[in-house]
Amino acid sequence: MPANIYLIIGAAVILLVTLVWLFVQKKRGPTVPDALRPGRRLPDFAALDDQGNPVRSSQLVGSPTAMLFVRGNWCPFCTRQVQELTQYYKDIIELGAKLIFVTPNPIETTRRVAEFFEVEFDFWMDDQLSAAKQLGLVRLAGVPDDHRKEYGTDTVWPTALIIDADGIIRYAKLSRFIMDRPNPKLLLNELRKLQA
Repeated sequence: MPANIYLIIGAAVILLVTLVWLFVQKKRGPTVPDALRPGRRLPDFAALDDQGNPVRSSQLVGSPTAMLFVRGNWCPFCTRQVQELTQYYKDIIELGAKLIFVTPNPIETTRRVAEFFEVEFDFWMDDQLSAAKQLGLVRLAGVPDDHRKEYGTDTVWPTALIIDADGIIRYAKLSRFIMDRPNPKLLLNELRKLQA
């Protein structure tokens, strides 16, 4: 066989291995930032509640918490996630846990969402994406063009955290892709593990 054929076969194998590796990485999705790895203390960050009052993540110590970073009410997948969690809200509260959605939405928009679902979720606003930047959750240019005038260009990467009463992260999951969200039953089961 001519030497060229070995070179061509070698290049094809390298290309194939690279493509498979890229496919696997894409399926796996983004990795959890170091600051949010299970076993670590939730970093202290500031936000505003839906009344415009300052809140801090360090105030959560003493109560287990399910915290979800959602892109906003313009995102149909985030809206569906909030809607699905309304069915489990009572179960979450009965465990003594809090359910907090962190969103870059403006306060007025967030209040409308809270009123629409008629559930006493806690909504925290991170309208400057300060907390998202601190935690490594910013998705650059993640807001679709037709929503950028009202919501800006960047948003958060959808993320679910379960935090124990001591402020330690016990579960962290970034959505693999924009439509991917954790099953509410999974989040409830993770909170139940904290009771054991």
